[in-house]
Amino acid sequence: MPDETIPDERDRRWRLVLGSDAESLPSLQGGDVEMDKALSALYDRKGGLGGSAPRVARWLGDIRKYFPSTVVQVMQQDAIERLNLRMLLLEPEMMDSVVPDLSLATTLITLGEAIPDESKASARALVRKVVGDIERRIADGTQATLRGALSRNARTSRPLSADIDWNRTIARNLKTFQPDLNTIIPERLVGFRRAGRSVTKDIVLAIDQSGSMAESIVYSAVFGAVIASMRSLRTSLVVFDTEVVDLTDLLDDPVDVLFGTQLGGGTDINRAIAYCQTLITRPADSIFVLISDLYEGGVRDEMLARVKQLVDAGVQVVVLLALSDSGAPSFDREIAADLAAMEIPAFACTPDAFPELLALAINKGDIRGWADRTGLAQRGMEQA
Repeated sequence: MPDETIPDERDRRWRLVLGSDAESLPSLQGGDVEMDKALSALYDRKGGLGGSAPRVARWLGDIRKYFPSTVVQVMQQDAIERLNLRMLLLEPEMMDSVVPDLSLATTLITLGEAIPDESKASARALVRKVVGDIERRIADGTQATLRGALSRNARTSRPLSADIDWNRTIARNLKTFQPDLNTIIPERLVGFRRAGRSVTKDIVLAIDQSGSMAESIVYSAVFGAVIASMRSLRTSLVVFDTEVVDLTDLLDDPVDVLFGTQLGGGTDINRAIAYCQTLITRPADSIFVLISDLYEGGVRDEMLARVKQLVDAGVQVVVLLALSDSGAPSFDREIAADLAAMEIPAFACTPDAFPELLALAINKGDIRGWADRTGLAQRGMEQA
């Protein structure tokens, strides 16, 4: 006869989910008891974690011991939101206990100057690990994609064999078709010129640093650093709220960029664009990427007029409502509609898709059509 004190897997899971309220289910055994205590401290609200940093640090250690990393990240975020643990995160021993993830990194960036001196080194170490993980994921693909786009941005009539654009070469030489040989004898080759060391494109990233854009700022800082490492691109990075801060000089270290931001406050997109206009000296070879939810606190009509000036000058303008893996952001649909009337698409972009987007912008491709085909324009929102 089976031991009735050992619950089957289904009862065990329900007991862990329901906590002490599941009186009708068998008792937990072994390590499940400690798992239940960790869950109860956060969700049952009967004992709680209290305000003690050592106690919270021990709890963080327990959940890392008993739960997979994906669950740990969810529980950490729930603890911050449910139990108001933001200030406890400023304790050095807390920093050493948490599992670094994007959510915690954005929380620390939000705290910014409130982090005491004795905790700043631990906070930067945590954010640096998150940034390093993101950079390893995106760097190689981004550089390869953009180098490919740059090498195809200029044509040559004397290409290397690997650089021949066969579609254009065939189209250019149709008149040389030899019916008896059933082939074309090309009189002129068309190919892609390899990008040299000279700057071929200027990219200006302008990032709204209102609180809702925290995740976008992390990804933008990493992408900005990766792009800035490419000699054929001149990259500028600007963040703004009601003030404008040029962080281009910090692009060598994305962590410095992140701690140079101040999340929250108002938004003056018009002022930010006005500053970015001063950075654009080669309009036809420039790409302006505005990352914002478009809730303008400045002069709306003047902001739209500045965008039109950029477009009319030949600048490739891209507006991203978010650069993140999260769901659909909240955004000003009226301004998005005004941008759409200028043939400027506005949509949320995932980090994995961003390199392809930039490559398309470098070659002045159909970004709106690409966003529709990839489903980005439908990420929980209507294309304005």
